[in-house]
Amino acid sequence: MMLHNRVRRLSVLLSASAVFAFSSPAFSQDVTEAHLKAARAAVTAIHATDPFDNILPQAAAALESQLIQKNPDMQELIAKTISEKALALASRRADLEKEAALAYAKVFSEQELNDIATFYNSDSGKKLLESGPAVTRDLVKAADIWQNGLARDLAQQVGETLAAAAKAKAPAAPANAAAPADGAAPADGSAPADDTQN
Repeated sequence: MMLHNRVRRLSVLLSASAVFAFSSPAFSQDVTEAHLKAARAAVTAIHATDPFDNILPQAAAALESQLIQKNPDMQELIAKTISEKALALASRRADLEKEAALAYAKVFSEQELNDIATFYNSDSGKKLLESGPAVTRDLVKAADIWQNGLARDLAQQVGETLAAAAKAKAPAAPANAAAPADGAAPADGSAPADDTQN
C-alpha cells in the first residue's frame, strides 16, 4: 500500500509542477511549432488526457441533480439548459490538450516525443497502455506481500539475535544449587522422593 501511496503522491507532484509551468508566459514562447506538434502526437498516443474525459459530464450531472432538487418544477428546463451549456463548453477541451502538450514539451525533446509517439502507436505500446493498469495492480499487491514478509522476517531475526544476546549476558545459576543431594529435601520444601517403593 505504501508503494501505491508513493505513486499517487508523485502523480500529484507532477500535476502541480505542470500547473506551475503553465503559469509562465515565457515558457510557451520557447516551444517551436514542430516541438509542440510532436508533443501533441505523444499526448494523443499515450492518452494522457483521457482520465479527464468525465470532468464536464460529471460536473453537468452534479449541477443538474442539485438544481432539480431545489426546483423540481423546472426539471425539463434545467436538463435542457445544462445540456446546451455543457455542449458549448466541450470545445474548451482543446485548451487542456494544448496545456498537456506544453507540459510534455517542457520535459521531453522533440525527438524524444517522436520516439514516445512511435512506441505507443506500435502494438507493444498499445498493449502496455491497455494492460499496464492491471500489471501495476498486481505489482502493488506483490509489493505489499513482499513488504509484510520482509518486515516479519526482519523482526523475527532481530528478536532471535537479541534473545540470544540477553541469554548470554544472564548470570549463570550456582553449581551447588543444581540438584538436591540424596534424601535431602528439595529447595521448594516438598518431601524427598521415597526410593524404597518399587
